[in-house]
Amino acid sequence: MKISVFFEEKGHRKELSFDREINVKELLKKLEINLGSVIVIRNDELIDFEEKLNDRDVIRLMPVVSGG
Repeated sequence: MKISVFFEEKGHRKELSFDREINVKELLKKLEINLGSVIVIRNDELIDFEEKLNDRDVIRLMPVVSGG
């Protein structure tokens, strides 16, 4: 299973391969990214951390910005 991840903040893409089905939470753990620091987008839709990923998915990671 191959997943393509685009890091919106850094402007680069990374290709990852997995030998089994994974969910978003597992992907972020593999990338060493804090769950609360990004939102995850697939096909222009937000997806949650329990969402299963599919072979050849293209995932965008956007940083969470907060302020007052």
